[in-house]
Amino acid sequence: MNGEEEFFDAVTEANQRVTGVVHVDTSKSNGIGKVGERPPQGNGVRKRRTSLPAPMFTRSDFSVWSILKKCIGLELSRITMPIVFNEPLSFLQRITEYMEHVDLVHRASRQPQPLERMQSVAAFAVSAVASQWERTGKPFNPLLGETYELIREDLGFRFISEQVSHHPPISAFYSEGLRQDFLFHGSIYPKLKFWGKSVEAEPRGTITLELLKTGDKCILHFKPCGLFGKELHKVEGHIQDKNKKKLFMIYGKWTECLWGIDPVAYEAFRKQERRGDPPRKAKSDADPEKADGDGADTVPGAQETVQVIPGSKLLWRVNARPPNSAQMYNFTSFTVSLNELETGMEQTLAPTDCRLRPDIRGMENGNMDLASQEKERLEEKQRQARRDRAREEAEWQTRWFHRGINPHTGTPDWLYTGGYFERDFSGCPDIY
Repeated sequence: MNGEEEFFDAVTEANQRVTGVVHVDTSKSNGIGKVGERPPQGNGVRKRRTSLPAPMFTRSDFSVWSILKKCIGLELSRITMPIVFNEPLSFLQRITEYMEHVDLVHRASRQPQPLERMQSVAAFAVSAVASQWERTGKPFNPLLGETYELIREDLGFRFISEQVSHHPPISAFYSEGLRQDFLFHGSIYPKLKFWGKSVEAEPRGTITLELLKTGDKCILHFKPCGLFGKELHKVEGHIQDKNKKKLFMIYGKWTECLWGIDPVAYEAFRKQERRGDPPRKAKSDADPEKADGDGADTVPGAQETVQVIPGSKLLWRVNARPPNSAQMYNFTSFTVSLNELETGMEQTLAPTDCRLRPDIRGMENGNMDLASQEKERLEEKQRQARRDRAREEAEWQTRWFHRGINPHTGTPDWLYTGGYFERDFSGCPDIY
């Protein structure tokens, strides 16, 4: 799949959500915040936390418009925003949310046929942005040299990312299957602009998923919402072979589900729509995973708004969010666990890992004063380090990634140097 073109073009509505006032006991915070005990084990499977240490704070005491009206048409990554608009995650951790539906990649690696493989890859591409729905909080800008690692043996992958540039802000990442069934890597230059009633998100960059090479290609269009929201959240596209012949049509919504169908049946249905004929009741294949033994999905519920074309195959459906999601910045269950810091982890993590950032930890624990103070301190420390390098005429050296040429696209990219999981962190910078 070519990721550099239309992989993540999306314009989303920035709906403001305000929660009630919450009293939080922050007396147990320390320099890096609370450290939780390792959750109990069950049948050898480690249990992860299901909620944040403190609920989301209220934004009702802030005049949102008085601040945001000064930002219309500007790139938000270059604007110092009050911490009230943040969520307790770094952008590096938000990139890691691409891995929530990594089961689709594992499924793709098991598929013997290229077309079925590409269907799962296309579903993975769409699923990567599903967790952003209703997330109005802005992640913390990563500090130069900041890193984040995640190893999920239960999901079969490990992941490492690094902030390799500050101006422009570029985040590089690398992930691999623990069964050596895939490589997933890329570099992202996020551009966010505020337009009064919406936020335009344009994560530029190249994202590569390596399985097998067949010449097949998938093109996906994340549609703008349009003047009256008619196209809101819609995704449409197709899979084509190396001769550009369409093999499979794909449609759905990145907030709900993704379906696919044979091109002939798709065109026949659209032709029927244009004639105004009433649509036939869909008899869709809503159980694509049963053959793989991964568990079955049910037929779409009434809450889903995608019109299913008869004969369609379900490729992916979004995970249900936890019941307390609205009190946790609308995080998914996967996202809730990303900043979890267990006892003893400080001894194994790189000193640049996001989990050790005191401003994010303070916000997660509900101590907004500490979070604001630490955010200002870290930003000033970063500016001072930049001034010191300029005075000494020294260039910043990345630790885990290097500039290179993407072997698949032939374009400049940030490539994983290797060695992170050997855990020699002696050369890591002091950024916190």
